[in-house]
Amino acid sequence: MRVLIAGTTYHPALNGQAVFMVNLAEGLVGRGHEVAVLFPDAHSYSEIRNGVQMEAVGSVSLGFIHGESYAPFIFTKVRRVFDSFQPDVVHIQDHYPLSVAVVRQARRRGIPLIGTNHYSPASLEPYIPGSAWIKSLLDRILWEWMLRLFRRLDCVTAPSPAAVNLLRELGLRVPLHAVSCGTDLDRFRLDPSVDRTTCRLQYGLDPRRKIFLYVGRVDQEKRIDVLLRALHELRRDDVQLAIAGQGADVGPLQRLAQELQLGDTVRFTGPVRNEELNRLLNSVDVFTMAGEAESLSIASLEAMASGRPVLLADAFALPQLVAQGVNGYLFKSGDPRDAALYMERMVSESDRWIEMGRASMDLVKPHSLDHTLEQYTTLYVQLLEGAPALKPASGAAVGNRGPEIAHRSGRP
Repeated sequence: MRVLIAGTTYHPALNGQAVFMVNLAEGLVGRGHEVAVLFPDAHSYSEIRNGVQMEAVGSVSLGFIHGESYAPFIFTKVRRVFDSFQPDVVHIQDHYPLSVAVVRQARRRGIPLIGTNHYSPASLEPYIPGSAWIKSLLDRILWEWMLRLFRRLDCVTAPSPAAVNLLRELGLRVPLHAVSCGTDLDRFRLDPSVDRTTCRLQYGLDPRRKIFLYVGRVDQEKRIDVLLRALHELRRDDVQLAIAGQGADVGPLQRLAQELQLGDTVRFTGPVRNEELNRLLNSVDVFTMAGEAESLSIASLEAMASGRPVLLADAFALPQLVAQGVNGYLFKSGDPRDAALYMERMVSESDRWIEMGRASMDLVKPHSLDHTLEQYTTLYVQLLEGAPALKPASGAAVGNRGPEIAHRSGRP
C-alpha cells in the first residue's frame, strides 16, 4: 500500500504533530508499506530518511508561531508528488494551505482521504491581537476554518475520545474514530542503567532536588506560567522545575520567573534531542503538564512509558491519562494554588513514586505505537475497499473519567 501523509511540520521539528507524523510514516514503512510525506520547509527538496520519501515544499518561516512555515507556491510540487508516487491513500494532519492543495489533488484523482485533527484554536489565539476580547466569535471562526476542509474527507481521526466528541459537537458528520497518537514502548521505557546524576548535571539540574519536568513547545497555550506560579506558591528549596523545549514564550516565561524570584528552582534547559529524551525522563522524578487544550499529549505518554508519575491539568483529554492517586494527580486547570497543593502532595508521597511509575507503565500499554499502526492500517484498508460505512477501528483504551478520577481524593 502506498500512503501519502501531508502536514505543516515534520522532522526535525519536535512538536506533537511532527513526532506523530514521523512515528506513523516510519512505522508504516517498517510494516512493509511505501510512504511519502509532504511538508513545508525553507527549501524544496526530496530525500529518503529511514525509508520514508520526504518531499519538502519551499516555504516562508512563521517562526513567531510555533516555528512553523507557510508554503505559498505549492500546487506544482503537490501535483508532481501525486504523479510520481501514485498514492493509494492520502492522510492529512491539518487544514493549512498545503493540506488544502493535497485534498484538492486527491479528490480530482478519486483517492481515498483520511485526516487526523491535532488542532485547537488555542494554538493560534495567543498570536491574534485582541483575541481575548472576541474569544467566542474567534473560536467559531477558527473551528469553521478547520471544519471546511475536514468535511471533504472520507474519515477523520482524533487522538482521544474527548477530541472526537468535540468534533461531533462542532457538527462534523464524517465517520470519526479515536486513535491514540501512540508511543514507542521499545524506545520509551524504564531504564535503571541511566546515571541520574550525570544526566541531571548535563541539563543543569540539581542532583539533590526533586525534579518536576515539563517537555514540549514553550508557547502560551501550554500554560507553563501556571507551573511557574505554582512553584512560587510552593516555596520549597528542595524542588526544581525543569522546562525542556523551545518556543515563542521562552523570553516572557524567563522574565516571569525573575519577577517571581524563583532563582535556580526553575531551569530552562532548551530543546532536548529526541534520542536523549528517554534518558532525561529516567533521570527526573515527576512529569507535569498544564496545557488546557491537549487532545492527548505525546509527551505525557512518553513520560508514562518511562515509568514516571504524572501531575497534569484537569483539562480536555489529559484526565484520560490519570488514575487519580494511582499513577499521579490532576490539578484544577489554570489554578497555580491547586497545582502547588498537588506538587506538595507528590513530594510528601515520594516513597510511592516507584509504585506510581509502574502504574503509569500499565496505563500507557494500550497506547503502544504498534497498536496505533494497526488501527491506521485497518482504516486505510477499509477506505481502499470502499466500505460504505467505515467500522470503528478497535480503539485504544485511552481511558475515561471513571471512578478513580471522579472521586478526586481530598485536598492535600
